Amino acid sequence: MLARLLPDVSRATVQRWIQGGRVLVDGGSCRPRDSVKPGALLEVDPLPPPPSNAEPDARIALEVVYEDEAVLVVNKPAGLVVHPARGHRSGTLVNGLLARPGFASALAESSGGEALRPGIVHRIDKDTSGLLVVAKTAPSRESLKAQLAAHSAERAYLALTLGVPGPRAIRTQYGRDRRSRLRFTSRLDEGKLAVTHVSVLERLAGGRAAFVECRLETGRTHQIRVHLSEQAKTPLLADALYGKRPSDPELASASELVGRQALHAAVLGFTHPLTGERLRFEAPLPADFASALAALRKLA
Repeated sequence: MLARLLPDVSRATVQRWIQGGRVLVDGGSCRPRDSVKPGALLEVDPLPPPPSNAEPDARIALEVVYEDEAVLVVNKPAGLVVHPARGHRSGTLVNGLLARPGFASALAESSGGEALRPGIVHRIDKDTSGLLVVAKTAPSRESLKAQLAAHSAERAYLALTLGVPGPRAIRTQYGRDRRSRLRFTSRLDEGKLAVTHVSVLERLAGGRAAFVECRLETGRTHQIRVHLSEQAKTPLLADALYGKRPSDPELASASELVGRQALHAAVLGFTHPLTGERLRFEAPLPADFASALAALRKLA
């Protein structure tokens, strides 16, 4: 009930307020799972946002594409983890953002109770490059999350594949692979819906590879990598987790040029949380991806 009455506040934040005794129903304490009867009086005394557990790190270079008081758009390089997690407690995008003037307080406000990933509303893999939007306020965070949930945000990725996928919409169930804690799979009878729209931009190396665009309708972890590998049977070039090293020496050479899964978040569009203006950004191919593409174009 309270989450519906406060649309700019995350459910995690509401639960934190309730657990902190800051929400009263008819003058008495309540629990997150309690139902509220019609006509009940709700009193809310918000807790201050929790400080981020992540430490600022000014050594992390960030390419900021756009910034205002509500959002920031960054072009993330391959190799940079988005937020601290097990195995990556420092050296992440969030650590770099916290070192920017005024950002520590802004990101704390937009944390939604998640102290290790303040402001983060969506992620891209460590070894995927490209565009990412970060919320600087709690209302911005909730607006962007709602757009992602409604599939109204535009997200287009460019990729290099081994083989040429058939252009189509890939729609599957999706979840963790029970055989590997690192992998996800689309070969499930039950799971979360995952939808990827694949278009072939260019056939390469005589049909041995392709330059493709993938547009996300949903945004599951590793979604494009899994769909291209399992459903299209055309894994990403140099994807060590869902593909394998090509036996073809020419393709293997192109794989070494990119050195990581050939996936780049090239287009990001969303409605600005404050102004309602539609914003759209494009990020050019990074040098490693462009080198692999140029090498594949030279192959007959």
